[in-house]
Amino acid sequence: MSNIIKVKQRGKFRKANIFFDKMLTISQYRNIESYARRGVAALRDATPKDTGLTANSWYYEIKRTDNGITIEWLNSNTSGEYNVALMIQYGHGTKNGGYVAGIDYINPALKPIFDEIADDVWKEVNRS
Repeated sequence: MSNIIKVKQRGKFRKANIFFDKMLTISQYRNIESYARRGVAALRDATPKDTGLTANSWYYEIKRTDNGITIEWLNSNTSGEYNVALMIQYGHGTKNGGYVAGIDYINPALKPIFDEIADDVWKEVNRS
C-alpha cells in the first residue's frame, strides 16, 4: 500500500492578491530614482582614480519588469572590448604577461544603498 497525499484548496486568494498588488505599487518605488543616483555617487567616490575617467563613467538604468523594478548600475569606460570598472573590480592580465589583482570596491560602495532599500521596503510592507 502506497501513501498518497492529497491537497485540497478552497477559496480565493483575494488577500494574497491585494498584498502582491500593493507590493507592486508601494511608495518606495517613487524613491527608486534617489537610490539610483546615490548608487552612482557612491560608485564614483569609491572607484580608484588614475585619470578619473572610470569614476566619472558610472550611470544607471531603471527597468520595470513583471516582477518589479530593477536598478542597473553601469559603467561606460572600456579599454578595447573590456569594461575598465570590472577589470579594476576583478583584476586583469597585462600586455607583458603580468597580472593586476582586483580591488573589491563595487560591493562595499553599494552595500549601504542595498541595506537602505531593504530597510525602507520592509518598513513599508509592515506599515499596512
